[in-house]
Amino acid sequence: MDDAIARLYSAPPEEFIALRGEEIAKARQARDTARAAALAKLRKPTVAAWLVNRLAHERPDLVADLLALAEELRAAQRELRGADLRELSVRRRATVTALAREAARLAGDARGNLPTAEVEATFAAALADAEVAAAVREGRLTKALEYTGFGETPRPNLRLVQGSGSVTPIRSAPDEQERERRAEARRREEERRAAEEEHARAVKQARRELMTALQQVSDAENAKAEAERAVAAADKAIRQAEKRVKLAQDALADLG
Repeated sequence: MDDAIARLYSAPPEEFIALRGEEIAKARQARDTARAAALAKLRKPTVAAWLVNRLAHERPDLVADLLALAEELRAAQRELRGADLRELSVRRRATVTALAREAARLAGDARGNLPTAEVEATFAAALADAEVAAAVREGRLTKALEYTGFGETPRPNLRLVQGSGSVTPIRSAPDEQERERRAEARRREEERRAAEEEHARAVKQARRELMTALQQVSDAENAKAEAERAVAAADKAIRQAEKRVKLAQDALADLG
């Protein structure tokens, strides 16, 4: 059953219905009605979910790296290691982008308008939530997931296919510790935003200073060019004056 599910959820969505029919036919031929019924309940994945599933099946090493980073992030959050969190946040953005790019590459050049934003959102949710990470690793998602930025992913909307063929929602209720963690996450997010705004201001100021310096260099180069033209004109005037002096001297010599 697991092999059949892996085949279905790693294949392109447009092939899902036909492949599911083939698997159901095999189960019926084997008189395995329970398997056939379980297969019939499987739902076609969205394109975004398929991209994540395909990456999980074809590049499990990258998914393993994602899960390892998720563990580092959770450990840093628990221990309130601000410096590590800042460094890990940079790695988080780079990893999510790289995995989405690789998932798109695995889809092939023939596909256009891929929902890369939804794929990135799913990988970001996996970094934020251990159960989402496990679902991504299984490669059996039926739709993309999203993390809001604070607290846990909205679990009632998360659905994944289990090996039995059933579709099980993942749910949880926040406790006091979880509320404290959310409050701390909000505080860290505010600090991150403040740091990003300060960085943006510094970059803007540096750009203004650069533009001023470039303008000054341009003005100096223009002044230099003007001076060079003036010097060239003066040299020409001197040469012409020297010629007139020479002609006058020659005329005086002839008059003797």
